[in-house]
Amino acid sequence: MRIRHLVTSPLAAAALALTALGAVAVTATPAAADPCGFYETSADAFYRHCTSDGSHVVIKVEVAHAADYERCVAPGRTWLGSAAKIQGAHYVGRTC
Repeated sequence: MRIRHLVTSPLAAAALALTALGAVAVTATPAAADPCGFYETSADAFYRHCTSDGSHVVIKVEVAHAADYERCVAPGRTWLGSAAKIQGAHYVGRTC
């Protein structure tokens, strides 16, 4: 019986081993880092209004142990406060 040996580079062998183990490299896109709508980091809460028309919208901000409030936000990212204090935010359906 004849046995063939495949010669590969160490880099190719490592890539093959990672693929066999199910390891997949995923790169984050800028959109994933700052999604549209409400999101939190480890310390802060934000609302990102994604639009191409320059509109300003009203969002309702939900606050822990305090009254919720409405706020007018411009396109882009708006800091809402500490992630420990802000529980969420959502578009209320009107512009400002």
